[in-house]
Amino acid sequence: MPEPDSTAARLARSSNLESITMPEVTDPYLREQLEKRRAELNSAVSAAMPEAPGAPLLEILGEVNSALQRMDDGTYGICPTCNDTVEKERLLADPLVRFCLDHLTSGEQRALERDMELAAKIQRGLLPETNLRFNDWRVHYQYKPAGLVSGDYCDLISPTNVDGKLVFLFGDVAGKGVAAALLMSHLHAMFRSLSGVGLELDGLLERANHVFCESTIAGQYATLICGRAGGTGEVEIASAGHFPALIVGKDGVRKIGSTGVPLGMFAKSRYTIERVLLEPGDSVVLYTDGISEAANTKGEEYGVARIMRVAGERHGWVPQELLAACLKDVNSFSSGARQADDQTMMVIHRTDSAGISLDD
Repeated sequence: MPEPDSTAARLARSSNLESITMPEVTDPYLREQLEKRRAELNSAVSAAMPEAPGAPLLEILGEVNSALQRMDDGTYGICPTCNDTVEKERLLADPLVRFCLDHLTSGEQRALERDMELAAKIQRGLLPETNLRFNDWRVHYQYKPAGLVSGDYCDLISPTNVDGKLVFLFGDVAGKGVAAALLMSHLHAMFRSLSGVGLELDGLLERANHVFCESTIAGQYATLICGRAGGTGEVEIASAGHFPALIVGKDGVRKIGSTGVPLGMFAKSRYTIERVLLEPGDSVVLYTDGISEAANTKGEEYGVARIMRVAGERHGWVPQELLAACLKDVNSFSSGARQADDQTMMVIHRTDSAGISLDD
């Protein structure tokens, strides 16, 4: 039997999974999913008659029936080895899971490690260029998961013509670990598909919210900033419940707050657009709660006000240097404390000259 500090357990718990009560897991989504699978399996078994269905099909049907019986008995999601709860995210990914992470077989450990490593590799492949240049816009970001995978989301979509607008997307999926990473991938695919439809920014966010509501389960949501940067310094920003975007200008820093509720809460949510004009040297700073809520060894949070102060003192800095200064201050503040959440920050900067290269 593997020890409680097995590699598989540490990998899967590297995102600090939250403890939950079993009713949160079983009602009503997982029962509905298992009942659907049982109906489909019964149909497949019936279709295979009068020829005998294969053993794997009957084996899976038996596992589904067993899981539903455990729900009726009140033992679903309880590890039979230690009587502790099975991790919520693993049940969402595979409703037939019976054992908690500490009591996986050696084969299950190796499979989980491979899956986590593959998930991390796929997620890294979805990230945009670290340094992007479009017309007189320069964008730089840092993406630092707390574990192997992350629920933070950022993307940059360049237009197909020089007169178009650069789309920037930045947000945070509720929850942690693999389930949040899957939702992050879902957001990536959804916005990549919708961005080419030609919708106005508020319409894009509203359409994305509707699709997200229809394709996720209750309780899954994401905060998000969706924006577009135009060729003469104009920036449009719509926010679905995310932390305020910071506009760093020569006269100081101001916030652009949320203009709507997070994606996934209500299918008919509406969003409004905030429009600002950035002068050369101005920047937009975006961040997730892993930055603003980073704690020091005393349990004190870093806070948005400190981000504003550090960024405001560095107006005109190129995005790489501004970002580095902000993150250096975060790291200095939280030195000695464990990184409890994913940390992502992005700087969108209007440069003084369209001729500066990314390597300058």
